[in-house]
Amino acid sequence: MWAEKYRPKHLSDMVDQKTIIERLKSFAKSRNVPHCIFAGPPGTGKTTAALCLARDLYGESYREHLMELNASDERGINVVRETVKTFARSRSIGEIPFKILILDEADNMTSDAQQALRRTMERYTETCRFIMCANYSGKIIEPIQSRCAPFRFSFLPRAEHDTYIKQLAEREKVQLLPDGVEAIFEVCGGDLRRAINTLQAAASMNKPVDSLLVYSVTGKASPVDVQRMLTTAINGDFLGARKQLRDMIQKYGVAGIDIIRQIHKEIFKAMIPEFWKIKLAAVTGEIDFRLVEGSDEEVQLSALLARIAEAGNEIKKEK
Repeated sequence: MWAEKYRPKHLSDMVDQKTIIERLKSFAKSRNVPHCIFAGPPGTGKTTAALCLARDLYGESYREHLMELNASDERGINVVRETVKTFARSRSIGEIPFKILILDEADNMTSDAQQALRRTMERYTETCRFIMCANYSGKIIEPIQSRCAPFRFSFLPRAEHDTYIKQLAEREKVQLLPDGVEAIFEVCGGDLRRAINTLQAAASMNKPVDSLLVYSVTGKASPVDVQRMLTTAINGDFLGARKQLRDMIQKYGVAGIDIIRQIHKEIFKAMIPEFWKIKLAAVTGEIDFRLVEGSDEEVQLSALLARIAEAGNEIKKEK
């Protein structure tokens, strides 16, 4: 896996998040780490930063002083009472008197488990420091938040994302075309881990990586095709838009829920009055809910296009 092959090993290897990295470097230099919350979207380097901090702190034997748990898999109170507590209370051997426990996806822990974790953090601060990685820090209870230094991770800026992906393609001798770079960012939205995995999946086809290949391997429709379908519907041509929808599903193998979200995104780019953007956004949310509840994809997508076509006809009357 390229995501693991090119994962940074030290804080100095990290891409972006400069302010955060400088603070973490100061922790490693002083050999004193507080409890931390690393919050931010997936693929922004939270877990990687925690591992780099541990390596810079303990050296190559860092795994002897570290435990990683995925809280979404092991989220109950028993894990805290047994696994976490056992690790936290045992003393570290070496110059640094504490170990580090990384809780990935900590926001998925149950409330009871978080309460138990709070007590463990209070009791074993001298022997263990906790780094909690979470997509949503608001889901972590206030007593834990107040005991942790907060770090907010963000997506990689577009320019740095594109530069990194191009450099990776060069290292792996992949022919990456400009529209392929554009498509990777469109699909992954700055999630670097996902972008690397997408590039690897596309490269495995042994073809030049262009936008069509990227959308094909990720099961996403081209934004150009979605925009064309939306324009057709807004112009009142329901049957034409429905045919384009079926063609897209056949061409890209895209899931209905993904098309809904792409349509939602394109609605706000459409040249229609804001009032109708609001109305159509509400309709899109309703259809999205129905799909999540298990309704038939084609029926619901056709219903959405019908509503958009109706809105298009109303817009024409207003002009």
